[in-house]
Amino acid sequence: MDFETVKAKYQSVIDLAKSKNVKLHNVHIENDKLLIKGDAPNEDVKNAVWNEAKAVDPVHADLTLDINIDPSLPAPPPDVKHYTVVGGDSLWRIAQNELGNGARYPEIIAANPGKLKDEHSVIHPGDVLIIP
Repeated sequence: MDFETVKAKYQSVIDLAKSKNVKLHNVHIENDKLLIKGDAPNEDVKNAVWNEAKAVDPVHADLTLDINIDPSLPAPPPDVKHYTVVGGDSLWRIAQNELGNGARYPEIIAANPGKLKDEHSVIHPGDVLIIP
């Protein structure tokens, strides 16, 4: 088994683990498989790494993924979703489409203090807003 080839195959798993504050201890070939061993800050992160591995290869016969939980590790930063305003948008419409309820538009205002002051703030096509 070629280390570089199988590592490249699972690079998205390694990248996701790093981005989610998984402390990686080993990434090498062991028993003809790529071994990725590390500690995740919580069960959600561990599951996300496993899900990525399954997305790469549902069988993952060439991978040993050994992820434990270490709650002393810092939790990863929350995922941030961005939305680019299009013509005809309103805060209500964006909240309806992105958050499932137009009445949640104050959450969008709160998430964008540098761009939005209140419900009377004007938005323009091309503006990029953070969606909480």
